Amino acid sequence: MAEADVDAVAAVRVRGWQAAYRGLMPPAYLDAMSVAEDAGRRREWFARRRPEVWELVAERDGEVVGWLTAGPSRDADLAPGEGELAKARPPAAELMALYVAPSLIGTGIGRALLEAGTDRARARGFGALYLWVVRGNARAQRFYERAGFMPDGAEQADDVAGWRVPELRYRRPLP
Repeated sequence: MAEADVDAVAAVRVRGWQAAYRGLMPPAYLDAMSVAEDAGRRREWFARRRPEVWELVAERDGEVVGWLTAGPSRDADLAPGEGELAKARPPAAELMALYVAPSLIGTGIGRALLEAGTDRARARGFGALYLWVVRGNARAQRFYERAGFMPDGAEQADDVAGWRVPELRYRRPLP
């Protein structure tokens, strides 16, 4: 991803949220999402991003149609340990976001981004890849299960505009 991709990535992300989370998050919250506001946040993130985090875009005919971001684990139980624990358990990478333009879901773009992100994690020495999926997002759950991810039993919930939004953690080893 380059800085010039920020506006297009924001559009993919916002439209992706609005499509994927309809019925799982408050409709007013989803309807109020702004591509321009998201692009502003993306620009700030892009300017201060850490070098160990990677962002990839998928393009079709020169247009950004998908986006992935990943990096070292933010979950304490999957982060690298110290001493002997670090040797016994290779660190996990977190897939923080993967979105495809809603009209192009099912065309292989998400799979290609996931493969590229997985290859990057493996090349950086990560032993596993994990992500969080909103409970009830059946399409995403099927997608990740087909790619070898399985729920690992961890759950969390966020508050989104007064709605409790539960998430399940999915994980897969990177042999």
